[in-house]
Amino acid sequence: MDSKGSIMSDLSSVRPVVEAKGLIKTFGRVVGLNSANLELYPGEVLAVIGDNGAGKSTLIKCISGAETPDSGQILIDGNEVSFKSSLDARAFGIETVYQTLAVAPALDIASNLYLGREKRKSGILGSVFRKLDHSGMRTTAKEQMTKLGIGTLQDMSQAVETLSGGQRQAVSVARAEAFGSKVVILDEPTAALGVRESNQVLKMIELMRDRGLPIILISHNMPQVFEVADRIHVQRLGSRAAVVTPQTHTMNDAVAIMTGALKVDEKDQALGPVRVPASA
Repeated sequence: MDSKGSIMSDLSSVRPVVEAKGLIKTFGRVVGLNSANLELYPGEVLAVIGDNGAGKSTLIKCISGAETPDSGQILIDGNEVSFKSSLDARAFGIETVYQTLAVAPALDIASNLYLGREKRKSGILGSVFRKLDHSGMRTTAKEQMTKLGIGTLQDMSQAVETLSGGQRQAVSVARAEAFGSKVVILDEPTAALGVRESNQVLKMIELMRDRGLPIILISHNMPQVFEVADRIHVQRLGSRAAVVTPQTHTMNDAVAIMTGALKVDEKDQALGPVRVPASA
């Protein structure tokens, strides 16, 4: 079997990590999702794009537990799940970095990385006196930052309020990567960042993907989407209009699909995996 045939054989056995089937979500008379579908495969970056009001945020909130769909199914590794809150999704290894950064400015980098999941000292100091293991958290925080190639942050005791916007975003992404054992969802991670800081975040996304962690990327920045995405899910009027790749369609095509000017036959869409997972 040639290399192309071998790759196709590998891809045929890949199953979705996360799957949304026929999700419906209404807000009064407003339809947020109208039988929306989505598949996320291992080790890929799936970009979700669409106009304002297309249902991107609602779809992601349902997958991350922030919203509960009125009907439809969400499956993790083929098993149906029901999330009542973001904590439920976290328990399944789904971490989300929202556009509004959820950081505590007055706390240091290590404390933000472990926000809500603080490590306690071993023995009686932790179990009885509930002392936090600040030294241990700073050590593992430094390791996490190094792993993601964030060399600009060296002092884990530095207060987050002293960091730049890009550095704060790096802390949020590093926290999601540290605890997102299954999926990391990034909502406009480069919004309001400069070119250099945006490139740093994109590099982090590629590093996470290359280590086999699947990522859902919501973004309005089309050049960045086409730079890092393996597949592009186009959301329109509450449902999936098409799934394409940067190799098969252009940015202009993607915009045309978003606006309804271009229809893509199902046979021409990238509904299945296009990337062999790192572990494969």
